[in-house]
Amino acid sequence: MPRTVRGGLIQATLCESATAPVAKIKQSMIDKHLAMIAQAADKGAQVVCLQELFYGPYFCAEQQTKWYDLVERIPDGPTTKLMCEVAKKHGIVLVVPIYEEEISGLYYNTASVIDADGTYLGKFRKIHIPQVNPGFWEKFYFRPGNLGYPVFDTAVGKVGVYICYDRHFPEGARCLGLNGAEIVFNPSATVAGLSEYLWKLEQPAHAAANGYWVGAINRPGWEDPWRIGEFYGQSYFCNPRGQIIAEGCRDKDDIVIADIDMDLIREVRNTWQFYRDRRPETYGAITAP
Repeated sequence: MPRTVRGGLIQATLCESATAPVAKIKQSMIDKHLAMIAQAADKGAQVVCLQELFYGPYFCAEQQTKWYDLVERIPDGPTTKLMCEVAKKHGIVLVVPIYEEEISGLYYNTASVIDADGTYLGKFRKIHIPQVNPGFWEKFYFRPGNLGYPVFDTAVGKVGVYICYDRHFPEGARCLGLNGAEIVFNPSATVAGLSEYLWKLEQPAHAAANGYWVGAINRPGWEDPWRIGEFYGQSYFCNPRGQIIAEGCRDKDDIVIADIDMDLIREVRNTWQFYRDRRPETYGAITAP
């Protein structure tokens, strides 16, 4: 029997100015996403991924300790618990990017993976942390991830996660493939003028090089007061051939829905034998400190 999965990507503009109280911003964004998840479920989505740091602005545009108030434990924090209930209610797999607290003062840029029955399966912590002037002060907020490249066995298949800046590094994308990923989600917050020309280049290349599906999510619009650039949306799904099959708009809220042909993975890999023909014994130079 053919295996088809309906996927959903949610991109959402900020509800409040980033000058509003942190708690107000967080609640407004959670409420907005709950409604959009319900809409995606109504469209038949079986797996849905949210954007990077979904319940706030891209606060790394400045260095202010007030944004530490957004951190939560995973899986014991309120947002992960809420999303477990939401996943169970709609019968969908959820990928939920959250600002994670391990202990006080030790924080990660993380995404939880929740199965369709509401079971928390695990998390991925962003591996590569940028520090780019102006407006991307991530090392002020996040420690580099230390959980490797896990792949989660979900109701829709084997799901991997890569977060934003990670996508510039092909090594982790390959590790996700070697670990069995069938769909890799990359929730992002990235602006025009810095990386837009790479947006539809790198991730389709990862999909083709590794023979899996990619769901790429980017937030849309401008965020005040920083206006470090326009978050250009255009969330998309691309197939294991590297072809984009569904794409969102540039500057507005959007829910991107696509039917994902999981059988295409085997078809592509039986044509392009990139895993068979790898020569890892020759790659030592790229892993040297």
